[in-house]
Amino acid sequence: MISRPRHRTVRTVTLAASVLLAGAVTAPAAQAVPSGPVPSGGNGQPRHCTLDLSTGAERCYASFTEAIDHASDGRIDDAPASARAAAHDSRFRAQARSLAADTDRQADGVIQGTFFDDTDFGGDSLTISGEALCEKDGWVDYQYDLQDTWKNRISSVQPWGNCWIWLYPEPGLGGDRDGPFKENTSDIGAFMNDRTQSIGFS
Repeated sequence: MISRPRHRTVRTVTLAASVLLAGAVTAPAAQAVPSGPVPSGGNGQPRHCTLDLSTGAERCYASFTEAIDHASDGRIDDAPASARAAAHDSRFRAQARSLAADTDRQADGVIQGTFFDDTDFGGDSLTISGEALCEKDGWVDYQYDLQDTWKNRISSVQPWGNCWIWLYPEPGLGGDRDGPFKENTSDIGAFMNDRTQSIGFS
């Protein structure tokens, strides 16, 4: 569905806040790959990054397993190393659903969506966590303006945390949106492929 957005912004993380806060966070030396403008890992392998909307902290890892372990606060520590394999793994999908239903741990934050550079969940990934599940009240509950390293790159998406994903071609949820993406979507289609600059979670 493509339409003009009607939304109430509850929480916003801007590029400036993300950059300032990310600089104050030190990633674990044993696991993290430094964040930066490089589109993929230094050895040509995909980079898997996590972003916490509450703090703006971004960390990058060499494997999808490590990224999901960090984003889930250790609750999913055995995700497949490949995001593409994870998308087709029924056990991993069950773990993701269980994570969203774990109301006792939601104070630690929840994964709200994962975004991929290539179709079929390939290439680099960005997993975004927020402070709570989406409320399903007809409004955009959370939004994020992509940093320059992720603008105009998204080709496939995975919604988490009871969220539907809306993609926008301009910062601040501007322009004609595409969505909602309610399920794992291996190809978001030509309208928004490599055009996304901001994301809404509803």
